[in-house]
Amino acid sequence: MKISRRSGSFLCKSGLFLAICITLISWGKYGHEHINRAAVMSLPVPMQGFFYNHIDFMTVESNLPDVRKYTLGDSAEFSRHHIHLESFGNIDSIPKSPKEAFAKYNAHFFAEHGMLPWYIQVMMDKLTIAFKGKHKSDILLLAADLGHYIGDAYMPLHTSVNHNGKQTNQVGIHALFESRLPELFGNTYHYNTGKVQYVADIQKETWRIVMSSNSTADTLLKADRDLTASFPAGKKWDRDAAGKVKLNMYKDSTGSIAYSKAFQTKLKGMVERQLRGAIATTASFWYTAWVNAGKPDLNELDPEELTQRNAPALAQEKDLFKQGKLFGIKSEKEF
Repeated sequence: MKISRRSGSFLCKSGLFLAICITLISWGKYGHEHINRAAVMSLPVPMQGFFYNHIDFMTVESNLPDVRKYTLGDSAEFSRHHIHLESFGNIDSIPKSPKEAFAKYNAHFFAEHGMLPWYIQVMMDKLTIAFKGKHKSDILLLAADLGHYIGDAYMPLHTSVNHNGKQTNQVGIHALFESRLPELFGNTYHYNTGKVQYVADIQKETWRIVMSSNSTADTLLKADRDLTASFPAGKKWDRDAAGKVKLNMYKDSTGSIAYSKAFQTKLKGMVERQLRGAIATTASFWYTAWVNAGKPDLNELDPEELTQRNAPALAQEKDLFKQGKLFGIKSEKEF
């Protein structure tokens, strides 16, 4: 299969690429922070005390990959957040392991088409090594990053070349789905996804997630097209006093309250399902890396008095989490 490759710089500093970058912000701050915080609350007892000691770090640092990508302009970061599956033609011919992919494709290929499923596998290997060595800082940072990329894999448009609806005249759909809807309706979602599961085959599970998300992208896009066609003209987006569409901090169009409510209903719980899938997988991948590392005693990594001080708060928060709710989280609004 021959893949076309663009030439030139892929740095976010260029105007064209910056425009592309802005349309690919993944799940927004609200989604990523809720995924990682809920994942901490989902962990089994031998892991939970340690991660709970650092739950605020895990929550805020879930956004670090996007900070590297946009704020710092790290060109290497961009390709880690997505993959354009339609660009590959025969899906069965795609190399599934990072080793095979890095041998077959070059940096320009990844910059154009993404490397998300392979990078998730790379991060799992690194996290397992960090657990084995009991490297506290590495464990926390790698786990937080991994949660971000897993979240991206559950965002359907991060697996599609039509990532912001440009090919189907649906520009703005990306931020509407992943940021606007969670900000408006996320307080009604149930974040408790049950017990973690050991994942015997990380490679297989990673590709299952990506393929499943990709199969959902068309449903998402069709729901928006159908609703737009039946919605009153000019009422899809919020507008200012001059009649111009309101833009958020990333220059994304702001979906109107009325349209957002109708879209949320038409999607029949899709946003919540994808977020819940990301929570369950993030917690299970962290757990799997810990098991594969030999189940090191994480309580040794923090002062005993810190864990003891946090124990009552953890107990209270676990009671709240049983109801599907998260304590003390107020994400920065993007709309």
